Amino acid sequence: MDKTQAAPFRQQLLAQQSELLAQLAAQRGGVIGRAEAAADHFGQPEDPRAQVATERELEFALDERETAHLAAVEAALARIEAGTYGECTDCGTHITAARLHTTPEAARCVHCQEKAEQHRRAA
Repeated sequence: MDKTQAAPFRQQLLAQQSELLAQLAAQRGGVIGRAEAAADHFGQPEDPRAQVATERELEFALDERETAHLAAVEAALARIEAGTYGECTDCGTHITAARLHTTPEAARCVHCQEKAEQHRRAA
């Protein structure tokens, strides 16, 4: 797919990137670090320790998920620049437009994505 064909996907990816960066900044407390934000957010004297630990784990898991999603978006933007966007990174076949419209950061065709997920579950 050439850059002209990829332009609508690029716009979608840039919007996702901006949204994810804003979410991560809000979760991390803006200009302060994640550890400081967590310390401010959790650990009120009246909170049970188990509740604080559970909430902290959930927040870190969400942060990790959004960070991974951001990496996938940035990798897709790099593939657009390289001229390889829309090609499966595993087998090299064309990723369908329907898949890219739904998941513009997709790096694999449906078949290879299913294989990767099965392998991940088995590990």
